[in-house]
Amino acid sequence: MADSTDSRPIGMLDSGVGGLSVLREVRQLLPSESVIYVGDQGHLPYGPRPREEIRSFVSGIIQFLLDQNCKLIVIPCNAACAAALHYARTAFPAIPIVGMEPAIKPAAEHTKTGVIGVITTKATYQGELFASVLDRFANGIQVETQVCPELVLLVEQGAPDTPQSQAIVAGYLDPLKATGIDELVLGCTHFPFLDKQIRAQLGSDIEIIDPAPAVARQLGRVLAQRQLAHPAGAVGQVRYLTTGDADHMRFLIKTLLHEAEPAVEAVQWHNDRSIEVVRNPV
Repeated sequence: MADSTDSRPIGMLDSGVGGLSVLREVRQLLPSESVIYVGDQGHLPYGPRPREEIRSFVSGIIQFLLDQNCKLIVIPCNAACAAALHYARTAFPAIPIVGMEPAIKPAAEHTKTGVIGVITTKATYQGELFASVLDRFANGIQVETQVCPELVLLVEQGAPDTPQSQAIVAGYLDPLKATGIDELVLGCTHFPFLDKQIRAQLGSDIEIIDPAPAVARQLGRVLAQRQLAHPAGAVGQVRYLTTGDADHMRFLIKTLLHEAEPAVEAVQWHNDRSIEVVRNPV
């Protein structure tokens, strides 16, 4: 059995900076936990990629995080979970892995019109996990889904609030509004960083459901159940890594999380789908 207090870090992985929306909630709920966050920006976006390719990326990053002595893995990326969550749990049975699924259940419970909207990516929409969630929680509910690849790229540019970005957001949301939705599920962890732009298009009558707080709560439950939690009162640290450009990742962390001077390390993919740190933090 694991020791009742465990100072090892939590590993988190995402296709880019979308998982920072979950990290933000984790830091608020579990401030004593340290985190190693890997953004696979070198392969961004995951959404249009084949399932087997996403699985190879996820496996490579998980192995890297285990080599960094992580005690638990969080996959705060809907596309990665849709393609690889079950696969990863089978491939790495010794490590707890916390994933996520589109928040159809609360939307179905809260809707008054019986019509809910989901904005998501291609990999999530076409995955078995999404179909399973619909089967379990959306009986009798009309679910309108919009695949929104450009929204991921907007966030990876820093979530600008410009006339051009507002037009892109409106292009995706206006058809959903026309169907009579009163709940909108954010089916990609990038999308909470566009909350202002989304709210401007939807108005106040449509509830926006961000799954990030629920993922943070589930992480807390798993840490407690597995006796992996770090003692309260400790101050957790975050280590940021990217397979893309470290300077751009640093800019995005400052912009999206308002951290003053985040250190970011670059990691590099090898042909065998393994990764390693290639230079010091910047």
